[in-house]
Amino acid sequence: MHIDRSKLVGVIDEGTNSAQFIIYKIPEFEEVASHQMDIKVITPKDGWVEQDPLEILETVRQCAKIACEKLTALDYHIKDMVCIGITNQRETTVVWDKITGKPLYHAIGWNDIRTDETVDKILAKLPDQNKNYFKSISGLTISPYFSALKLRWLSDNIPSVKKAIRDRRCLFGTIDSWLIWNLTGGPKGGLHVTDVTNASRTLLMNIETLNWDPLLTKTFSVSPTILPEIRSSADIIGPVNDGCILNGIPISGVLGNQQSSLIGQCCLKPGQTKNTYRSGCFLLCNTGEQKVLSTHGLVTTVAYKLGKDKPAVYALEGSVAVAGSALKWLQNNLKILKNIDDSEQLAGSVFSTGDVYFVPSFTGLYAPYWRKDARGIICGLTGFTNKNHLIRAALEAICFQTRDILEAMNQDCGFVLNKLNVDGKLSGNNLLMQLQSDLCGIPVFRAQHRDTTALGVAMVAAQADGINAFVLKPDTRLPNHLQDTYLPTTTDTERNLRYTKWKMAVQRSLGWAVTKKSEAMTDERFRLLASIPCSLFIFSTFLMLVHSRRHIS
Repeated sequence: MHIDRSKLVGVIDEGTNSAQFIIYKIPEFEEVASHQMDIKVITPKDGWVEQDPLEILETVRQCAKIACEKLTALDYHIKDMVCIGITNQRETTVVWDKITGKPLYHAIGWNDIRTDETVDKILAKLPDQNKNYFKSISGLTISPYFSALKLRWLSDNIPSVKKAIRDRRCLFGTIDSWLIWNLTGGPKGGLHVTDVTNASRTLLMNIETLNWDPLLTKTFSVSPTILPEIRSSADIIGPVNDGCILNGIPISGVLGNQQSSLIGQCCLKPGQTKNTYRSGCFLLCNTGEQKVLSTHGLVTTVAYKLGKDKPAVYALEGSVAVAGSALKWLQNNLKILKNIDDSEQLAGSVFSTGDVYFVPSFTGLYAPYWRKDARGIICGLTGFTNKNHLIRAALEAICFQTRDILEAMNQDCGFVLNKLNVDGKLSGNNLLMQLQSDLCGIPVFRAQHRDTTALGVAMVAAQADGINAFVLKPDTRLPNHLQDTYLPTTTDTERNLRYTKWKMAVQRSLGWAVTKKSEAMTDERFRLLASIPCSLFIFSTFLMLVHSRRHIS
């Protein structure tokens, strides 16, 4: 069937360290033009990660401008672009003044851990200080990772945010909401919306109703007036209306970057699983229309919802905070890598790690442990150890953390995950992919099209009602969706022995970051102590004194 070659779809792909605008031709989804620019990451304190929302917005606009200018030389026109999709780093939190359009604070990054005390305040009010207390509602654990904690910190600590909320001038959003509001008009009629995948990462959305949950907003002291409208992932939100080069083109698809990667990998059937290797690792397993609530440390998230009247599809997710960033640490901090791309050759120059294990829990461990008190550890060092052993141990750490999540998924899903689809810049490391297959004992299929994140939302935007330029089905496979295959070369005994030692190393990484409890936790303990009858308190004190005298004698 002949399809007009002039049909194009543009994608805004805003990630942790960069933004890009990519233009695809439908229905092959061949890349026609693109442009990418870096975005500065600000680290004012240890564990704090921020970005300038205005820089993010301007970078996106510049990328779109330069990519669109390239179309002319290729005999295309901007008017050939039928729609735009947006995919973005998730959990990163922005608050801004809806009258002036100016941010009220820097964007707080998804991997920022300043909210440790905020977490303690919330847990102090919950039975048994249970971090999974709201899992049945939100699918998530109470962790600094998610947006609700960052938003609560902003309202507690930044006077301008507190005042803007009180004056009903404040708007909150993840990066998708910030971009959409500005691109569709900003203070002059900008649309304040998000999609279900991004909303499901806030710890404020009910994963059953797909609406903001009153109990969650009350618990985290979030005013519903600042929250965006939740829409499906494939939905014509509105045209760009900010005077930029994209003016008039409808935004019709929005997905969090990891959900977009799941679709870009064509993991559209229950049980299909993908892992994206970037600064962090993000492993998602499609569970279909069934919500699987993990009992093994994973979170439940919305994978996608392809239309207003279509059912939501869910996924189990495990997130690794430190993957490629461990190699960057070896490069920038220890100076044993000149370039991350050299890691494959250097790690491959040694036969093994020499029994060295590296747990890169610089900001705590995410899934399936959820231990914010964990810190990085390297163990098993001998006089024989050299820098190449450490580099190889860093690569293996990525693989071991992925296996941790796969093991949890196997237990939660009830079916064996017998292959892993992979993508992301770091997946270009052939040694890493072979190690992943060897340490997990399953085939690894690497997409030759590495940028499956942008590809996924392009497919979703093109098939939205009103655009109808593409049909996304469970058996969809793109003509150019080729894969490289890596098969296990180790025995079960060998890989399980090494995995056992990895678990030993993880145990040694726990409990290092012993932070002072927040006042809320302390007050709660005193309140409980005060509720003890006076006579019982006196008696317990007497016993302690007797014990201490016996110990001295």
